Amino acid sequence: MNRILCLISFLLVLMIVSSCQEEPTAKKQPNVIIILADDLGYGDIGAFNPESKIPTPHIDQLAQEGMRFTDAHTPSAVCTPTRYGLLTGRYNWRSRLKSGVLTGKSKALIEKERTTIADVLKKGGYHTAFIGKWHLGWNWGLKEEDSLRGEGWDARDFDQLDFTKDVTHTPNDLGFDYAYGHSGSLDMAPYVYVENGKVTAIPDTVTVNTGKYSWWREGPTSPDFDHEQVTPNFFERSIQYIKDQSQTANPFFLYLALPSPHTPILPPADWQGKSGLVPYGDFMMMIDDYVGQVNEAIKKAGIEDNTLVIFTSDNGGSPAAGLDVMQKSGHFSSHIYRGHKADIYEGGHRVPFIAKWPAEIQAGSTRTQTICLTDLMATAADIIDYELGENEGEDSYSLMSLFDVQNEVQTFREATVHHSIDGSFAIRQGDWKLIMAKGSGGWSFPKPGDPFEEGLPEVQLYNLASDPGESENLQDQYPEKVSDLKKLLIKYIQEGRSTPGLPQSNDEYSAPWPQISFIEE
Repeated sequence: MNRILCLISFLLVLMIVSSCQEEPTAKKQPNVIIILADDLGYGDIGAFNPESKIPTPHIDQLAQEGMRFTDAHTPSAVCTPTRYGLLTGRYNWRSRLKSGVLTGKSKALIEKERTTIADVLKKGGYHTAFIGKWHLGWNWGLKEEDSLRGEGWDARDFDQLDFTKDVTHTPNDLGFDYAYGHSGSLDMAPYVYVENGKVTAIPDTVTVNTGKYSWWREGPTSPDFDHEQVTPNFFERSIQYIKDQSQTANPFFLYLALPSPHTPILPPADWQGKSGLVPYGDFMMMIDDYVGQVNEAIKKAGIEDNTLVIFTSDNGGSPAAGLDVMQKSGHFSSHIYRGHKADIYEGGHRVPFIAKWPAEIQAGSTRTQTICLTDLMATAADIIDYELGENEGEDSYSLMSLFDVQNEVQTFREATVHHSIDGSFAIRQGDWKLIMAKGSGGWSFPKPGDPFEEGLPEVQLYNLASDPGESENLQDQYPEKVSDLKKLLIKYIQEGRSTPGLPQSNDEYSAPWPQISFIEE
């Protein structure tokens, strides 16, 4: 009897001890910070171009502490469509925007029903914030119900806007808990900050700048909107956001969308002349310094190990920055690649891409697989174990398998579609790139409509392994490769997706779409 009682007592003690032991703590999901530069070329960062004449020690340090992706691409060679693709994981040309960009007055492009990265991460318990340049349209308040006249390229186009009214269909309606920024590029009126759907200060003046590099279009300007201080303002608010959120229990997502080094190029006095190049070089040095401050703030907050930081650009460098002048000093914004912003050539959409996440990414590592900024959507979903629906992130592949440098990834994306400012298409698979246009599709020679273009072949085929500068068109030597890539591009367009899954519909579009005339050929 005593033995039985002793055994029962022993078992009770084991049960009590077992129940008192804590459950294994679930691994906290990482904070996610995306820093998107504006018009920053592949060759402007030392970590990607050893011959760069612009000192970027802090961004280089970020690369040393993380992983460089040397074959990263934007979904478009210009601002608005790239930002659409980044946030939705969907190519921009599936939307109603088939070419060009929006203005500071344009209506919202992303439908409220469309899932964004912010939506996905909110499902995982994240606090989400947007700070910076939106350039995806939102709906301004109007003085009269149907008074939205003019596209926003003329100063008179803003007369019918009522800045005392709430702004609707903003980032807050697309998954962001907090949103602070301006509507278009920094050279596009109106020059007004909007915070969580409300204008922070009513415009009380009209400003314009006609400088060679510092120019901005004429338009209404709020008293708290100082063009020179916009980029510092966004960085400083982001640093404060990181400090504040690091004190909370939940992970956070910060989308810091810079309006720079896009025009107006406005390095403050203490940075002017430091690069020895044009003002663009000075501006880049200032941006680099602020990126260093963000990195340092993350470290001081004690969250470095489990914070994923992405640094990249929305397209290649712009001619407006004085690329030709810098080339005379030996600085090539596109590095060894042809073209620049707006072009279908590599210089238009190949960008620096750095991912730092000490808990998961080996410092100083490099990946050479082709990736696209649309891939950030599936990456976010992967982080929180969220399964994307058939109509979510249709052109997005998760980068998680690439973050582990020990993982020998043979193939990643099946293929990647590129897009220029005039809506021209290209498709890249492996070393091969097929361009469905005679020339650049953008701003470099040969431009669309250039008489020289008339005598050129209808398409261009390049092998980027042997010819990264896209100098020898091989379309007549490899007709089967042209045919295969063209068929794959048509499949991607018609099926509404480039990832495995059920076919989806592109957004309704009733106007002519001449850039896909090759489908009927």
